Amino acid sequence: MKLNIAVLPGDGIGPEIMEQGIAVLNAIAKKFNHQFNYEEAICGAHAIDKVGNPYPEETHQACMQADAVLFAAVGDLRFDNDPTAKVRPEQGLLAMRKKLGLFANIRPVATFPCLLHMSPLKDEILRGADFIVIRELTGGMYFGEKYQDNDKAYDTDIYYRHEIERILKVAFECAQKRKKHLTVVDKANVLASSRLWRQIAKEMEPQYADVTTDYMFIDNASMRVLTEPTFFDVIVTENTFGDILTDETSCITGSMGLQPSSSLGEHTPLFEPVHGSWPQAAGQNKANPVAQILSAAMLLEHFGLNEEGALIREAVNASLDNHVRTPEIQIEGGAHYGTKEVGAWIVEYIQNH
Repeated sequence: MKLNIAVLPGDGIGPEIMEQGIAVLNAIAKKFNHQFNYEEAICGAHAIDKVGNPYPEETHQACMQADAVLFAAVGDLRFDNDPTAKVRPEQGLLAMRKKLGLFANIRPVATFPCLLHMSPLKDEILRGADFIVIRELTGGMYFGEKYQDNDKAYDTDIYYRHEIERILKVAFECAQKRKKHLTVVDKANVLASSRLWRQIAKEMEPQYADVTTDYMFIDNASMRVLTEPTFFDVIVTENTFGDILTDETSCITGSMGLQPSSSLGEHTPLFEPVHGSWPQAAGQNKANPVAQILSAAMLLEHFGLNEEGALIREAVNASLDNHVRTPEIQIEGGAHYGTKEVGAWIVEYIQNH
């Protein structure tokens, strides 16, 4: 298969983990006789420094013309510590989602048996947890009307029926392919936008009679994700709740450096790790590349290359089982492996299996 991939390394640790993601894709291409062509483009703080725009038009065109986008992370401490900045790296990420129509963010959450001890949760709570969070990505407070002065600020949490219907359709269909259990997470006891979510979900339920659908307020869901994670199969929720909830799930995997995601919608699909740019660690060869590598696996599986994706997952699992891990998840007394070393080990495994 021939795939044209737009590569957006972004900021902080982004270029380092992206290098390993591309190395893994190249190993797969060679082993399975595929052709992957890459076009690198700028975004985030790096793009602001170069052209004053966190998502320049040239980058957007590269994404539109590609079959898929492999993205790393954006963000820089200069902007985090300056709340008055008018142009921010994260604006580029939001613009990319909006302009590419990427309304469905899909984040799988699963445990690695050899890393159960890395979680602050007890083994008996974690074991067997395997669910997907589907987050609406282009609506809600992140995109609603905003205002700020020295005395007042507001963000408008606005949703339209068609936005809710299309993300719920993705969620119901995903549940049909799994254990046929969907949990709709909202705050319908307080928020009008959530009441519309719940109303539309109940209207759609009869179309998916084989799916058991339940409803949960976000505060309860935030607790039960950590106290009863095996209850869930597919969770669907709005943008802001989904952002917070999916970061919380890193307590289940043991590290945000292990969680990949995909963003799907109207145009080019995008694949990215869920973690941020961790600018404090940039250039230190200690960032975990596994989430980026697993995002590459999700990219391949999106195009039906399931054997290739499975081999990447097998290689990742083997690296973890053999304690080839970056410092934040390494066992006490274990050998030191950096970003490059973990990536190289996974590449070698792919080449030899």
